[in-house]
Amino acid sequence: MVLEVAILDVIAGEEENFEIAFTKAQVIIAASKGYISHQLQKCIEKNNRYILLVQWETLEAHTEGFRKSHKYTEWKTLLHHFYDPFPTVEHYQHWEHPNF
Repeated sequence: MVLEVAILDVIAGEEENFEIAFTKAQVIIAASKGYISHQLQKCIEKNNRYILLVQWETLEAHTEGFRKSHKYTEWKTLLHHFYDPFPTVEHYQHWEHPNF
């Protein structure tokens, strides 16, 4: 499993519109092959910052499958105009200490 992590800085004053658009967009990502789950969390200290966490079966499910699909075009249309700056997306895998 791979965890996609994106810090989303939304243009100030557009938080409500972003949340409405995300409600629509989350259906798109949830229908993608290799998708497991997601959560969107709103920052307490910065009202216009969110963190998006998406679990994928593999890195390729996100980078090759979703990002190169027509679904991603819909996702971009709904959400990308809200970001300033554009978010950096990173991927993480579960780490286990060898002694546990």
